[in-house]
Amino acid sequence: MNPPSTEQKKKLSLLAFATLLLVAFLMGSNHVAARIAFNHGLDVSTAVVVRSLFTALVVSALIYFQKIPLAITPRHWKLLTLIGIIIGIQSAALYTSVANLPVSLALLTFNSYPLWAALWAHLFYKNKPEKMVLQLMPVMLIGLALALDIAGTASGLGVKAQWQMIGLGVACALLAAACFGLALVLIQFETKGLDGRVRTASTMWIVTFLSLITTQSLGDFHWPDVWDGWMGLLGLCVFYSSGITIMFTVLPRLGVVGNSAILNLEPIFALVMAWLILSQSISSVQMVGALIVVGVVIRLGMRKS
Repeated sequence: MNPPSTEQKKKLSLLAFATLLLVAFLMGSNHVAARIAFNHGLDVSTAVVVRSLFTALVVSALIYFQKIPLAITPRHWKLLTLIGIIIGIQSAALYTSVANLPVSLALLTFNSYPLWAALWAHLFYKNKPEKMVLQLMPVMLIGLALALDIAGTASGLGVKAQWQMIGLGVACALLAAACFGLALVLIQFETKGLDGRVRTASTMWIVTFLSLITTQSLGDFHWPDVWDGWMGLLGLCVFYSSGITIMFTVLPRLGVVGNSAILNLEPIFALVMAWLILSQSISSVQMVGALIVVGVVIRLGMRKS
């Protein structure tokens, strides 16, 4: 067989790039759809149950039809349970943020997770933070401060009124980022040798079980009360499970491992869709902050390991 030509390699690269953009679009769409559902009666715990169950079923079906071996050790099960708890908290916190902030700002705040991952890796595994991470940390924080309008300048509300409006959403997004960063660190150091699809399916089943318990302890399911809400619920399930499926089945085949920083364009896709569909908009200063945050995260994602 002849080696692939330069043109073929270029086509593969373009396909990989387009696929990465598609995943970022799907994940951003998931949160916009979630906000639509939340605006029409769906509550956060019900959303987490349905999305996790839907994703667990989809990824489990992939594992079955692709005949992927379930090589899960007792140690893996313990760690997967812990990761499942963390991801469950992260999912609920992020959806709560999406319900209380403009979608793009919730995702931008959540995108601080690389800094949290560096912190957890240092605390638990004595990994010294990379010089680039330390250098870019203040830049990201400045961008985030501009995007969130923490002084209330762009909104004209002032500091106190601004934080009364955004405080819960920001706190939940930061909690979600801290949890996701911790989950990434545990996955990197503690689940080596475990197939990503098996890990995702088992984690989603654990999240489903735990969120079911949470939902029942809070009363019961709270479903959308109009058709738009039901379409939002369907959308968040389909978009999230599609994004996860592509991430773990298609991307590895395209050879884009280590080149997935483009996935961090998710907040930009969410910003555009939220503007078009939800009439959510941000000021020009906040847009500059958003671009700074996205740029920093992409730069961190592109650094050599």
